[in-house]
Amino acid sequence: MPPQPTPTPARRAVSPLDHRLEAATGHTIDTLWAYRDRGVLDKPHAHLVDQHRELAKTQTGVTFYLRLLGRLSSGEFDVDDALFTRIDRTVDQMKETAAARDAAARKVLAALQPVEAAAAASTPGPTPLSTDDQAALLAIAGGAKLHEHLLTGRLSVTSASGTRIPHAKLQRLENAGLVVRDTSHPVHAGQPVALTDAGRAALFAARRTPTTQAPKLPARSGTSPSTPAQRR
Repeated sequence: MPPQPTPTPARRAVSPLDHRLEAATGHTIDTLWAYRDRGVLDKPHAHLVDQHRELAKTQTGVTFYLRLLGRLSSGEFDVDDALFTRIDRTVDQMKETAAARDAAARKVLAALQPVEAAAAASTPGPTPLSTDDQAALLAIAGGAKLHEHLLTGRLSVTSASGTRIPHAKLQRLENAGLVVRDTSHPVHAGQPVALTDAGRAALFAARRTPTTQAPKLPARSGTSPSTPAQRR
């Protein structure tokens, strides 16, 4: 018996504002959503991604009713009063969902304006993060603690993913204002280490892909502008 095919991941609704988010941040939508879940983003970018997620939900609703309307008008059903009632109800529901989508889009635009302004005014920093520093900050973003060995007194940092960060690197990142320790906890029990707002901004900027112009949305095979497209 042949193996069962791997389930296709749920398609994410395409937003007409995707290209502006990607141009302003230098990241794909998938990357932005992943960074939001990992706590890498600063407040303006996190707020922007939250608003974009709401827009994606409403876009999915519009697509659903659009497809339902297409099915109702495809000739599959008898043309009678019941069909007219269903079509009228679907149109009303699609209008409501489209209004919600438009309201969500306005919120995205409001959250996007300060991000675009900051991106336009930003200049490369004099001391960009090294690859090792980026890896350390990414590990800390997922949760990390500074421990002191009871017998040897040696200090070490361990992230939630199991990554070990040298104490000297932690001190350097801390002195640069990129990370902070919760000193209310004893070191032998583990002091939580987290990114500061400056650390999130530095990490986000370091991993930003340079963008000279707003990227065009690629053509997606088998989809239309209102059809959810699968992101890789």
